[in-house]
Amino acid sequence: MDKHVHDRRRFLALTAAAAATPLLAACGAGFGGDDDKSDGSAADDVTGSFDWKREKGTTVKALLNKHPYTDALIADLKSFTEKTGIEVEYDVFPEDNYFDKLTVDLSSGRASYDVFMLGAYMVWQYGPPGWLEDLGPWMRNSSATGAEWDQADFFPNLLQADQWSLKAGAPLGQGGQYALPWGWETNVVAYNTDVFKKLGLKPAESFDELRELAATIKRKAPGAGFDGMYGIAVRGSRSWATIHPGFMTMYARNGLKDFTVRGGKLTPAMNTPEAVAFTEDWAGMVKQGGPPSWTSYTWYQCSSDLGAKKAGMLFDADTAAYFQAVEGASPASGKIAFHPGPKGPDGSLATNMWIWSLGMNAKSKKKSAAWLFLQWATGKEHLLRSAVTHNHIDPVRKSIADAAAYKDKMRNLPGFIETFEAVVDQTKIQFTPQAQFFDATTSWAAALQEIYGGQGAKSVLDGLAGDLADKVG
Repeated sequence: MDKHVHDRRRFLALTAAAAATPLLAACGAGFGGDDDKSDGSAADDVTGSFDWKREKGTTVKALLNKHPYTDALIADLKSFTEKTGIEVEYDVFPEDNYFDKLTVDLSSGRASYDVFMLGAYMVWQYGPPGWLEDLGPWMRNSSATGAEWDQADFFPNLLQADQWSLKAGAPLGQGGQYALPWGWETNVVAYNTDVFKKLGLKPAESFDELRELAATIKRKAPGAGFDGMYGIAVRGSRSWATIHPGFMTMYARNGLKDFTVRGGKLTPAMNTPEAVAFTEDWAGMVKQGGPPSWTSYTWYQCSSDLGAKKAGMLFDADTAAYFQAVEGASPASGKIAFHPGPKGPDGSLATNMWIWSLGMNAKSKKKSAAWLFLQWATGKEHLLRSAVTHNHIDPVRKSIADAAAYKDKMRNLPGFIETFEAVVDQTKIQFTPQAQFFDATTSWAAALQEIYGGQGAKSVLDGLAGDLADKVG
């Protein structure tokens, strides 16, 4: 499930302590990453024809977050060992302390783990200190990478999300490939088909319609037999994760930016007149159509309320709805449909994403074997099995998204495939890459709570922009 959305405060504190010097260097300057390397890659040592068995007898160690994708991986590890002769030892930690564990291990330089799960946003924290192996040289070496891996089969926007020059404000899709997309989530609207039918409603095509729809459901649903139902579930806790799903998706569809970049300098942009107006409208939508205890809402409350028939709509990760919609999962299963969500004024379906990715420890002593593992774990064979027989969605590969077996499985969820196909090409990380990302977005969430509580949006967002200018400038 969409597990990444817990509060990252401990992660932030550990990262800041472990990497204070590299993070300070992020302020409007290059980090000396891929562009400045003079030493070669360990990938250069792999020569000859490609051979899955080239590291037979080796053991690699993986650090994994407890997650349905992890369950699918572990269930299939026997296939990897049979294919390569490589054993995989692994530790699995819950999200509450997973990133604490990973951050401490990477910052220590011990290389206790050769490979690990990380989110694409974590590249902005882990890449600049030199903790992540650049996978680009491995991908380009035909001795190290089999033709069957087929890089062109990945949705290109997903590969680009893990590729960065390590320069604050520089766009993604340039520089080193510091992780590989493994499983991802797009942010869309899911809704209860029963209440929509009973009230004669249809999904919103504009943000104004969404706000009106949320208020209408909250006002009319209880009288139509849906006791305690409110209009729309969106996240509200004081966490970076409140900003990145529905809020940032609708923000981007309105053509708004978190920062502008001029001459390598980051300038906060969440207090422009247009951004202020949007934020007021978002907070107003939650007040009129959201849950009463919104400021405590994480992905878990949002997802659970949709499944419990407490929320008429959910604007969040498609997986957050998926795990409530599948047969027998919740009281609302079989009564949940998917929709791309409102378009922007110009018709935009720009959508923010989360990607669970796989990376390699730059200090690993077993990089050749680790690369074979990453290649297999992101390969067509494993990912197709995981998508069809487990719950590894959404596919990072085009061939899997198009596979008949996958489509047959997902066809039971009304609108899921159509929604995925409508937004997949417009889904990307809508934030500006910079090392203070988690701190900045957590402060943004706090500002959103203040506006929801009745403080003036302009003054709150001006204050936020001023604070962030000092931190990232």
